[in-house]
Amino acid sequence: MIRNNAHKYSVSALCKVLELPRSTYYYKPEPAANEDEQKMENAVVDIFRASRNNYGTRKIKVELKKKDIHTSRRKIGRMMKKQGLVSNYTVAQYKPSKNGSNESETQNRLQRQFHQEEPYAVVVSDLTYVRVAGKWHYVCLFVDLFNREMIGFSSGPRKTASLVYQAIASLSVRLDCIQMFHTDRGKEFDNQLISQALETFGVTRSLSAKGCPYDNAVAEATFKIFKTEFANQTHFQSEEQLDVELRDYVHWFNHHRIHGTLGYLTPVEARKVPS
Repeated sequence: MIRNNAHKYSVSALCKVLELPRSTYYYKPEPAANEDEQKMENAVVDIFRASRNNYGTRKIKVELKKKDIHTSRRKIGRMMKKQGLVSNYTVAQYKPSKNGSNESETQNRLQRQFHQEEPYAVVVSDLTYVRVAGKWHYVCLFVDLFNREMIGFSSGPRKTASLVYQAIASLSVRLDCIQMFHTDRGKEFDNQLISQALETFGVTRSLSAKGCPYDNAVAEATFKIFKTEFANQTHFQSEEQLDVELRDYVHWFNHHRIHGTLGYLTPVEARKVPS
């Protein structure tokens, strides 16, 4: 944070606000004992930075193995501690309460069958909030259960059906490729505009049971990742900045971020694996 704002404020002032001694900012860890150790340490730092400060020891170990570097998670943890590398996931996240659900007769056809064998068999979605220039904005994401890929997204200042429709318009595949669309019972999802679009392209509709977030667990988990890795890490000054950085994050998430549930592949890599 100090480094990112050093062009606007002095290091002394920033350290004073954060109640940190200046020596902490200027501290440089001692080099490793030998060349191999230093190579490994540098690789740990590079992988951590490339993950946008998100990976912990488990995923760093997987990435090190790809570089033919083999070590224990305990040793990686010591190196991270030495370098002052703290994953974004060490900070507890606040989860807001849900609004009241509607009384739609649409059933939960997904029934928590989150493991899907075909691309686009089931796409799930949800909304979350992001602070932009002191005001709340909202982000809608569409996630393919087959490989956890974000295949559609949108952002805007209002939590409406139009925001969801924009996400539909951004889909990386034709809407008629999707067999089922599952969400919670928010009115921004269950309304005439969205229903008409889904019915036109023959997409089956599924809604979570009333007041049961577990029925949309993958979307909930994806948004926890999204909040931790993206929304809580940047101070957005404008809608344009949010839009640009959201596109960048979605691309990184799909093409570069490895997932434990996918055998430590990226969503795009998992989609290309022969069935």
